Amino acid sequence: MNVSYYPGCSLDGVAREYGESTEAVARILGIELEELEDWSCCGAASAHVTDDRLALALPARNLGIADKAGLDLVVPCAACYSRLKVAEKELLAGKDIEGISDKYQGNFQIKHLTDFLWEDVGEKAIREKIRKPLKGLNPVCYYGCLITRPPKVTDARDPENPESMDNLMKIIGADVKNWSYKTDCCGGDHILTLPEVAWKLMQKLLDMA
Repeated sequence: MNVSYYPGCSLDGVAREYGESTEAVARILGIELEELEDWSCCGAASAHVTDDRLALALPARNLGIADKAGLDLVVPCAACYSRLKVAEKELLAGKDIEGISDKYQGNFQIKHLTDFLWEDVGEKAIREKIRKPLKGLNPVCYYGCLITRPPKVTDARDPENPESMDNLMKIIGADVKNWSYKTDCCGGDHILTLPEVAWKLMQKLLDMA
């Protein structure tokens, strides 16, 4: 199976372990991650609070590259996924984004990593590769708010109770616990601008877990 792959800046830097894990799992499952050629930053949370045009142009540029590749695009980072989905909706709605709008076809899907593994790779293929089940692990799964909301942008099937990560953890042996905080906001980039708010949100999640 071949897919386009957008690692984003974080998986190339502060979340390098996430990127390495993603690539290792893909190899085991026989998935060819074709990294987007000459990809650039999606703008994440910073661009859209300073310049609306830049906030769309940055992710739209990457979508233009993916459009030419013609493969579904797998995105591990929640912030990158959110910005790419926002840009996709604007492009498909006819938003004029210089140099991209008139050429964009949108003949591919943007998939968050967990949804891709559960929906496209599937339970059977994953079960066949399990060598060391996670017996004895009792986790709660945290998705955050960017993967599922707003649903009119993310196309989430169940924005309040996503299940792809839960399902993946269950089939590899974990005893996943029900948790009503799985899509609550963690504060995200507010850790830089409003740290007292972000810390309060994160502490609540940790306490509830």
